[in-house]
Amino acid sequence: MINSSKVSYFILSPYFDTGHLKYLLFMIVMCIYVVIVGSNLLLIVVICMNRSLHEPMYLFLCSLFVNELFGSTGLFPFLLVQILSDIHTLSAPLCFLQIFFVYSYGSLEFTNLAVMSYDRYLAICYPLQYNTRMTYKKTAILIALTWLYPFIGIPVLLSLSIPLQRCGNIMNKVYCDNYYVVKLACYDTTVNNVYGLTYTTALICIVTLILYSYMKIFRVCFSGCKQTRQKAVSTCTPHLASLLNFSFGIFFEIIQSRFNIKNVPNIVRIFLSLYWLTCPPLLNPVLYGLNLTKIRIVCKSLVFGKL
Repeated sequence: MINSSKVSYFILSPYFDTGHLKYLLFMIVMCIYVVIVGSNLLLIVVICMNRSLHEPMYLFLCSLFVNELFGSTGLFPFLLVQILSDIHTLSAPLCFLQIFFVYSYGSLEFTNLAVMSYDRYLAICYPLQYNTRMTYKKTAILIALTWLYPFIGIPVLLSLSIPLQRCGNIMNKVYCDNYYVVKLACYDTTVNNVYGLTYTTALICIVTLILYSYMKIFRVCFSGCKQTRQKAVSTCTPHLASLLNFSFGIFFEIIQSRFNIKNVPNIVRIFLSLYWLTCPPLLNPVLYGLNLTKIRIVCKSLVFGKL
């Protein structure tokens, strides 16, 4: 049995020698990271600097874009270092730091989408009562709760994983994953499993609330006038697309983590494991920037220097 204090680093086994192609790969990944940071930062600035966008829907969007930056920061700097490195290892403290970033990002994505769906539910199903139900104070409380949930839950998760005695240090992922850290444990991990299952169940309940909100919205849309349907489609389409995109990535990440898919090529497994961490931060600014008229107009004015 290896004492946990002796496991000072983890080996990330999926990386393979790409020769001189690693420099091209580095540039591609760097460009993706720059686009993610630039696009999300642009929309955050646009929402914060324009009073016309200081409405609950856009403030929730701002929280979502901040989370995209948060999650990308937890992945891309580590990923870029690993691409250029000949030895693919990560120290235990940095590994657990990355787990905090990645897991918090995943939880925050769902909680942000949940409050956004609740906001659209009130706006479309109770339009006359919306301003009294969704006040600025309530908006601030919802955003605070959105960030509070993972910032309490994930440290507890890590406090259970860090002390574990581990019988190895080889992780079959391109980034650190708490599930694989627990799998390396030498003794019973019932407490970790129960807490992980409880935390996951809570997230499933959040997703259920999101789906319930959209079911109510669609029910009102199909029974309402044409104007109501158009409003619902224009504001809910990017939300649904964002939810489906992220859920798609999470689904494949769970499948490849829990089941044996050794027959799938290594490069495909790497792509699927990174999808939920790269595509939502890359696509969400496009989805909301192009589909929401107010943001699109302000962005055009800002880019062409008309403000």
